[in-house]
Amino acid sequence: MTALLTEAPEMDITARAKLRDKNQVTLPAEIREALHIREGDEIEFTVTETGDVTVRGYMSIPTDQRWFWTPEWQLGEREVDEQIAAGEGEVFDNAEEFLAYLENGAS
Repeated sequence: MTALLTEAPEMDITARAKLRDKNQVTLPAEIREALHIREGDEIEFTVTETGDVTVRGYMSIPTDQRWFWTPEWQLGEREVDEQIAAGEGEVFDNAEEFLAYLENGAS
């Protein structure tokens, strides 16, 4: 399974790079930052019929972790983030406090 890192930059960015030996290109820093990528990350190129090229940060996900990236699970993650931001929920200093809370009915 794969996931695309599709967070769009806040502004249009144009940059140039030179093709070097062995077809290597160093991406300018502003492009790497806009794509949220760093050394070792994957990128995906799409070339349209008109010759336009789209470049995106790309992430391979191990199959035993794909459940985390399902739309349903990600919705739950966003809900939890919203609850935490709103100060909802309980915080425990250790596992014993948490288990005692559960044993007492988790009111």
